[in-house]
Amino acid sequence: MARVLNLLIVILELIPLTRNIKNRKFKKGMVYYTRISNFLTLWSSLFLVILGQRYCVGVFRYLTVTMLTHTFFVTTFVLVPMTGDTRKLLFSGNGLYHHLVIPVLSFISYVFVEEGVPFVWIWLPVVVTLVYGFTMLYLNKVEKVDGPYPFFRIRFQGTMRTILWMIALACAVCAFAAGVAGLKLLMNGIVG
Repeated sequence: MARVLNLLIVILELIPLTRNIKNRKFKKGMVYYTRISNFLTLWSSLFLVILGQRYCVGVFRYLTVTMLTHTFFVTTFVLVPMTGDTRKLLFSGNGLYHHLVIPVLSFISYVFVEEGVPFVWIWLPVVVTLVYGFTMLYLNKVEKVDGPYPFFRIRFQGTMRTILWMIALACAVCAFAAGVAGLKLLMNGIVG
């Protein structure tokens, strides 16, 4: 069942990916956490389909599921209220796949069907997300990138507001990492 769900995830990931490549937006779009998390999900799901549920594949899947969970919640509870554009971000175009369908399907697959990894791996999505965040802050500070999210725009919102955003985002990704791992352990206890 895990292979079937992950094959479906791969197919769904290819839809927005081919659009981005066709529109020559792939490379430029890789500054977005959403695109990075979905691109990594494509690979983690593909590895699961090809290799099965090996330990290293499970760790990779845990990383990408947590990143997609973070993507879903930040989009739904931060970006949608900031922009007021629910339809664009969640219910149409690539947003439908990247922000809603694939994160939900990936979460369901990992928590309910796939083999989990030990709780000790909760540091991995936190570190990856913080590396991304600090990289975007630096690129915004040196004016190489504008955004791509409002909370990285240090030149426009000031240092203190940026620090508060980073603390909030770091706490959120820690909660998502622990939540995904905890739910998986709970499901293992119920099923096992």
